[in-house]
Amino acid sequence: MAIFNNGLAYTIVIVVLISPEITTQVVSPPPDSPPGNVSEPIRPKDNTVRVDPSDNFKKYRGGFNITNKHYWSSVVFTGVYGYAIGVLWLLCGILCGLFFLIINCCCQSFGGNKGCDLLPIPLAILLLIIAMAASGLVLAGSAKFRCHASSSVNVVINTADKASGIIFNITGALKGIPTELVDADIASKLNTTSQRFDTAAQNITQEAAKNRHIINMALKALFIFSIVTVSLNLVFVISMSVFGVLRVWKALYLFVVLCWLLTVICWILFGVYFFLEKFSDDTCNALYNFQENPYNNSLSSMIPCDELLSAKPIVSEFSSGIFNLVNEVNGGLSKYQGALLPNLPNICNPFSAPPDFLYQPWNCSPDSTKIGDIPEVLRPYTCFGDEDAICGKEKFIPGSEYEVIKEYTSSVQNLLDVYPSIESLLGCQLVKDAFSQVLQKHCKHLKRFSKVTWAAMVSLAATMVLLVVLWTMKANYHEHSHQP
Repeated sequence: MAIFNNGLAYTIVIVVLISPEITTQVVSPPPDSPPGNVSEPIRPKDNTVRVDPSDNFKKYRGGFNITNKHYWSSVVFTGVYGYAIGVLWLLCGILCGLFFLIINCCCQSFGGNKGCDLLPIPLAILLLIIAMAASGLVLAGSAKFRCHASSSVNVVINTADKASGIIFNITGALKGIPTELVDADIASKLNTTSQRFDTAAQNITQEAAKNRHIINMALKALFIFSIVTVSLNLVFVISMSVFGVLRVWKALYLFVVLCWLLTVICWILFGVYFFLEKFSDDTCNALYNFQENPYNNSLSSMIPCDELLSAKPIVSEFSSGIFNLVNEVNGGLSKYQGALLPNLPNICNPFSAPPDFLYQPWNCSPDSTKIGDIPEVLRPYTCFGDEDAICGKEKFIPGSEYEVIKEYTSSVQNLLDVYPSIESLLGCQLVKDAFSQVLQKHCKHLKRFSKVTWAAMVSLAATMVLLVVLWTMKANYHEHSHQP
């Protein structure tokens, strides 16, 4: 049984070596500068060189980086055309309102025919149809954009949840190692490592839940605001047109003011969706670059795959240790096979031969047994309880040694069960799979529907400008043309 006990000590030491390395990558922030043997991150293929109003309108050249306030400032500023037109339209509305107020209050004595009638009914109907069509496109485009944006966020957040689940599984395997089978120093390190893993997993889970809530609330708020704005605008513009046709001028003026204000919001929403299209394009290009090279890209500061990769040699050490241990145990078992234990199977070695040591448990021969099933194989040859003192030829393994073997093999099997997840985590495969899903299913639609939405919003806002101006001029013309 010395083989099992020596193997346990060796395995535990390797696990303790691996654990801090992995945990450090999870809970520690990325360094300010890359290691000496890692080149600077490559520039993304997308064009993120833009004017940054928060930096005295200098050019931002930091690439895609959602942790950088200057990136956000520069990408949000791409919608400046919509914001500026909205503010300008608001100022024009205020000035026009003051002008007409002065004309109506102070200059009525001049009388006469003021202005001209530039809005025939067919033109009003045509503009109204265009406004209705543009409103429909805005509603459909914003709904589709929100759907794909929420799905993309869920893919990424679910990946974070999977990562925390992997870490919890690792801590479960570590906590399952009986402390009485290892030295006090190793047991202390195992306990510390488990606590650090739990803290890392809890932090990931909490951050994922918080970010999911914030992003989904922001998308929902934008979607609801867009729907309410467009719906109210549609009701008001129809009402304005109806009152204009019926020549109810006071009601017309009220809806002119309301439509004027909603047109301001439409221009601002155009800027918002325009910036969202640029942000979607930046994001998708960054994800594409990550797929091309996960270890050197514009996301390296946020997803340090190159640092996680540095733990792989230690994982390979663990693989080689298990490989050698199983071979050693099988060599020891061969002494008991034959006449004494004719049905004793070999233990499945889950790793391939050196130098790769690939985890391939499916390549084991059908008549071999898993490490975790060793206790079931040895049970018929074990004397338990009162039989312990009178172990004989058929039952020659003492129950105390059997329990040690059972606890050890169970701990090793638990570690082997989470081994593929550890490999996936260290190789950034989880992240690559998530990004691949976003690229294939959502990126194209995000860019398309954000563009459809802002283009439709431009059409709606421009149509509203024409309708508001022409109905205002028509009302002013008819009021003054009928004055005595």
